[in-house]
Amino acid sequence: MTAQPVVLFVAALAAVPGPLSAQEPGGPISIYAARVLNGRGGVMKNATVIVDGGRILRVEPRRVERPTFEFPGGTLLPGLIDAHVHIGAYVNRQGRMHASGDGDTPAEAALSAAANLDRTLAAGFTTVASIGESDDRDIRDWVDHGGLPGPRILTSFDPISDARLSADEIRAEVRKRIEAGANLIKLFASKSIREGGTQTMTEDQLRAACDEARAHGVPAIVHAHSAESMRAASLAGCHQIEHGVFATQAVLDLMAKQGTYFDPQCALVFRNYLDNRKRFQGIGNFTDEGFASMERAIPLATAVIRNAIATPGLKLAYGTDAVAGAHGRNAEDMVCRVRQAGQKPMDALVAATSVNARALGIDKETGSIEPGLAADLIVMQGNPLDDIAAVGRVVFVMRGGRVFRHDPTLAGNRALR
Repeated sequence: MTAQPVVLFVAALAAVPGPLSAQEPGGPISIYAARVLNGRGGVMKNATVIVDGGRILRVEPRRVERPTFEFPGGTLLPGLIDAHVHIGAYVNRQGRMHASGDGDTPAEAALSAAANLDRTLAAGFTTVASIGESDDRDIRDWVDHGGLPGPRILTSFDPISDARLSADEIRAEVRKRIEAGANLIKLFASKSIREGGTQTMTEDQLRAACDEARAHGVPAIVHAHSAESMRAASLAGCHQIEHGVFATQAVLDLMAKQGTYFDPQCALVFRNYLDNRKRFQGIGNFTDEGFASMERAIPLATAVIRNAIATPGLKLAYGTDAVAGAHGRNAEDMVCRVRQAGQKPMDALVAATSVNARALGIDKETGSIEPGLAADLIVMQGNPLDDIAAVGRVVFVMRGGRVFRHDPTLAGNRALR
């Protein structure tokens, strides 16, 4: 993407009111709901959250007089966090996943990224970690500067995947990204699931990268499918491991002992590829064998999550690996975790809020409902603790005190002033 056309088209897009045009805060805002989940496992019935200056001011254990927004049938909770997306990935006008050299213009890429931001925020995800693209920097900065509505974005820029690099070269690559403003470092310790997921980086290489990232206070996130690559990443002191389709109980126990965060995916990324095969077939490693590998991975992934849930002390994050076609569907993995892998609804919601905030190093800013934190708040129609499908019924989205979504026409939801 060339910078100048992207800036011009994104600026033009930002000037056009859309479905997520924000309401600017104009003084204290009160939001009442039948249930308030604080993101750390606490539940308060019939409570009101008071917001001022983009921050949570206090929580009232009652319905205040004339609340600004009222949801007597809803559940209020912190904005959800997806710890692994690819916010710039999209399906182009030819019905194919955008890939380098396909002829798409910078304008098409910018507009598609803006659409992904819109869908993701509308679905209740007020923060995402977009892992693996240098163009994410421009997207992040435009959202931060108020030019586009969207979730807060943390990004790694380009991943480090060259297994030929020496330890010193890897450290230099880590520093280069951090100096350029990366929030995270992404490493590839294994091949793709479509290529068998075998280990590619050694423990020493991973240690060099993860030590350097930690020295700068930046989380290092590792793509690893095989048990061997996961073991190497955990022993190397890396912060978080993604995927882990072939994880063994021994490596899950090791991760719990080492304090390594684990971010497995349940089904969305696989189903998105398989159900939309014609959009991806023939691009890179999206071969017949690659699709067969993903089909085989689905029951394995569910079993790994089930085992991870049962592993004492293992810190389980929530990330979907949302790619082209999956943005806005980020909550589907939560439904899968609860219904197929057996995770308790509250634990799944906590993983997608306060656990993810800690994993990403932003727990002093968001991830919970407590005074002083950013007013990243959403409301779901119904009770996700009784019916996890409620995560797909988001009716209100606030990020940083700005209202980006409000559906007052749904039964029981009222804006009183």
